[in-house]
Order: sequence, then structure tokens, then C-alpha cells
Amino acid sequence: MEPIPKSGLYYPNKIARIALLALEDVMGKNGMSAILNLANLQHLIDNYPPDNLEKQFDFADFSSIFGALEEMYGPRGGRGLALRAGRATFDNALKHFGALAGVGDMAFKVLPLSAKMRIGLSAMAKIFSTTSDQLSTVEEKDDHYIYTIHRCPVCWGRHTDKPACFIATGLLIEGLKWVSGGNEFRVTQVTAKSCGDERCDFLIPKEPIPRV
Repeated sequence: MEPIPKSGLYYPNKIARIALLALEDVMGKNGMSAILNLANLQHLIDNYPPDNLEKQFDFADFSSIFGALEEMYGPRGGRGLALRAGRATFDNALKHFGALAGVGDMAFKVLPLSAKMRIGLSAMAKIFSTTSDQLSTVEEKDDHYIYTIHRCPVCWGRHTDKPACFIATGLLIEGLKWVSGGNEFRVTQVTAKSCGDERCDFLIPKEPIPRV
């Protein structure tokens, strides 16, 4: 695939490393090496970013990985892998970040679901806005929330027919499951920079998916 020009916007090494390890978990080491080769990121094979919060991992490189994932596995296959990687990214590490540190406390667990969602989504947005160049915000409507990524590393410099920031969708699904005490929420991406929109918006109903 064609290289994406560097953006000058960065993720901290730690978050990029978490995401790469999560992808490796769902794809295997050989699959991950093939993706990095296709994304013109051979230097990352067996050489993931260090485990620190230095902002050094360019959005263009992050986006290239997910462009390569879709190119190699097709839109449907790439979507499934990216969703799983997003869920693993949250589950493996992001829930331990400072902004979410108190979510496991008893005082949080007794809050109503609406409060848990509001606090949890705001905390997730804060993690990315304070540690990286990804600016995220949350807007509350009557029956849903809109989680917005204003500078998106997942689709940076790419063009897609439909919104395709699936690792972000998976991360939100898993994050909401954790903060809500096990509920699943339907997270739908409705706009994307890669589709020509101004930002990447994710619509999240306030009501969880009914448990069977």
C-alpha cells in the first residue's frame, strides 16, 4: 500500500504498544509481521515502541496499520480483527489509566447506569486528550451520547467508503462494558475523517443491548 505522509501528531509510545500487542494477540506473530510489512513499517517487527508516555508514535503509522489490515483481510475480516483488538486494548491496559482508576471502587459501582456511562465516557476521552494529540469529546443527548474524535489516528490520511475506525469502536464497547458492570452497548460510527467528514463521531444509545 502507498505510504501515508507523516502527520506530526502523536500517540504516546505506551498506547501504541498496547494496541500493537492487542493486535498480535488476535492475529498471531506471523500475521502481525505481515501487516507491518504491508504497512511499510518493517522497523516495528519485533521492535514495538517502548513502554513510556513519550509522544513519539505518529498517527500516520497507526493509520497505516489499520489500512493494511483491511487491505489484507478485506473490509469484513479487517473489521472483525480491529474490533477484537480494540476490546483487548481496553481490557489489557487502558482500564488501569489514571482517569479510570476509581471505576472499580464500590462508590462507583452503586451509581446509576446513566452516571456510570457519563463518567466512563468522559474518562476515556480524557485519557486520549491528555496523553496524546488525539482530541476526544463527549456530548450528551436525550437518549444517546456522541463520542467524537476530532483528530483521528485510526483513519488519518486514508480514504474509505464507510466509517472504518473499528479499533476505536471496539475500545468503546469494551470500556462501556467494564464501567457499566457487564452491559453491552451498540456503538455505531456515523461519520469519519476518511469519508470526508470533519470528525469521527460514534453514536452510543443510553440503553444497553437487552440481555438474552
